[in-house]
Amino acid sequence: MTDIATPAETDVARPSALREFWFYFRENRGAVIGLWIFAAFAFLALFGPWIAPHDATAQFRGAILQPPAWQDGGSWTYPLGTDPLGRDMLSRLIVGARFSFFVGVVVVSIAATGGILIGLLAGFAPKWVDTLIMRIMDVILAFPSLLLALVLVAVLGPSLTNAMIAIAIVLQPHYVRLTRASVMSELRKDYVTSARVAGAGLPRLMFITVLPNCLAPIIVQAALSFSTAILDAAALGFLGMGAQPPTPEWGTMLAEAREFILRAWWVVTFPGLAILVTVLAINLMGDGLRDALDPKLKRS
Repeated sequence: MTDIATPAETDVARPSALREFWFYFRENRGAVIGLWIFAAFAFLALFGPWIAPHDATAQFRGAILQPPAWQDGGSWTYPLGTDPLGRDMLSRLIVGARFSFFVGVVVVSIAATGGILIGLLAGFAPKWVDTLIMRIMDVILAFPSLLLALVLVAVLGPSLTNAMIAIAIVLQPHYVRLTRASVMSELRKDYVTSARVAGAGLPRLMFITVLPNCLAPIIVQAALSFSTAILDAAALGFLGMGAQPPTPEWGTMLAEAREFILRAWWVVTFPGLAILVTVLAINLMGDGLRDALDPKLKRS
């Protein structure tokens, strides 16, 4: 007699979605390392002002361009040295994580929300509307992203808020194209046909039936866009079009210190390393998300 597994036994045999995700994610060791670094970055962003040893904008005039503690003339009062105005580098780096994290969250939220809505509209709309939307996206993508962001900030005015708006607009076409491609792929599947036959309306088809099945590549794109947003915000800050002094944003810190690069290596090295490590960690984490969420990359 053939044994029939009960529903309880089936649930035990089949791992949960979260457990399955973690199983594939942790196989990529670089992604796990990136996750831990990102967690530390998020922790500093949330609690940075209370962790920093000094006020990020306080000027200690008696310690201008003081080197790091391990170098001759350094002091453990300022472990990573001070900048040209006597501000503690460690404190500014810690507090600066909050601005970079805030930029990433806001830019990804705006770009993803707008891009998903427009991509869904393009996927479900008549052919001429779809063509019009995609040609507009192609025009935006034809411009170098940083150049387009510079033009938008120049029109809106230099500030961190305007820089975030400009970067979100620049990144939005990527979400539109990705969402539209996923929607077009899902529309040919049987479950969508069944939903239509059952009488599902257009909003239900878009947001309840199709969109949840398109989220995996969008989540990966969001992780990678997070790092792109941080890089672009730092670039705009370096060019004087992003966060304005004395804001301790990493790109702005580089801009303020560039004339001292030969005299005081630490004022440009540490902000640059902070950007490098953070962006690298997020990209590694994005690779792990792709491996864990893409069914084509999963091994049985």
